[in-house]
Amino acid sequence: MERLLIVGCEKGMNKVCVGCSRCLVAFSRRDGEFTRYGDQDVELMGIASCGGCPGDQLVPRLALMKFWNAPLEAEPTKIHLSPCLVHCPHCESIVTKMEAKCGIEIIKGTHPYQMETIFQ
Repeated sequence: MERLLIVGCEKGMNKVCVGCSRCLVAFSRRDGEFTRYGDQDVELMGIASCGGCPGDQLVPRLALMKFWNAPLEAEPTKIHLSPCLVHCPHCESIVTKMEAKCGIEIIKGTHPYQMETIFQ
């Protein structure tokens, strides 16, 4: 069974996003980057933030997550980056650090629900 963790931009999650609802809806509906799982049995382990700019706290936070979840025998098998983090200027350096330490697939994207325009 796949176990997913969604990681987003701390600023975006705390100041702009409404409870990360678009990521959760996309997961439930298997929209966007979650279409790859089809009807598979997939567990969403959680949603975490990058820890703030420039994302230097993310890898230590993921290490703590591994420690805290050890008694549960649950680790993510894939990490999805939310659009707020994908569009972050620090995204590439964050992904590089994660790939070096995590050893699991990092997927850029969650939901496809971007607004085309604000004013019409």
